Amino acid sequence: MNEHPKKVVLLDLDGTLTESAPGIIACVVKTFEELGYPVPDDAELKRFIGPAIIESLRRNHIPENKLDDGIAIYRNYYANQNIFDDPMNPGNKVPGRLYNSVFDGIPEQLAALREDGYLLAIATCKPEYQALPICEHFHLTEQVDGIYGASMDNTRLHKDQVIRYCFDHIGFDAEAGDRALMVGDRWTDVDGAVACGLDCLGCGWGYAEGDELAQHGAYHIIENVGQLRDAVNEYFG
Repeated sequence: MNEHPKKVVLLDLDGTLTESAPGIIACVVKTFEELGYPVPDDAELKRFIGPAIIESLRRNHIPENKLDDGIAIYRNYYANQNIFDDPMNPGNKVPGRLYNSVFDGIPEQLAALREDGYLLAIATCKPEYQALPICEHFHLTEQVDGIYGASMDNTRLHKDQVIRYCFDHIGFDAEAGDRALMVGDRWTDVDGAVACGLDCLGCGWGYAEGDELAQHGAYHIIENVGQLRDAVNEYFG
């Protein structure tokens, strides 16, 4: 990772590489039920995919003195409670993080991008300790060069913080000619990229609402997974 110049593709996880809505939403529902608050409607539940869980709980009026409880409940169902149907193995029960699947075509696109010489790094607002076993389970770990996520204590929470954390680990140096592109499906990916002086390639197969990617400034939006390699190559020229 110390060679320069490097071409870095930063990849969001939820909604970009994995179809994670079923597990996230199921755990959010359990969280609201245990806290004793009304479960948000379907549209609002989908908005939990992307931002940090603490931000989504605040947006849904969970009081500050209940946030730690809410996060703990969510993380317990997401990581520990084997109560959800495994989409990969019918009849098996898994925690929320594995009530999940990789989008069709993603493994092939990642393999092609590595063949093209890109350094691939997953940059997610999901806590890193959660992202690592998910990537291991779905065999994404061996397809990328690193996995970088939020911290458990919320000191590294937003996408720009995760990107900078990733850059520190890979020795990213723009002055040495290094270039990077964020690839993601939500406004959080676009805003995080822009805050770091990067462009974001929007993924239309994910969980964006309406034209949020364009509104937040995604430089280009692709509609299906099969366009990923060509769009990245076009960007880097």
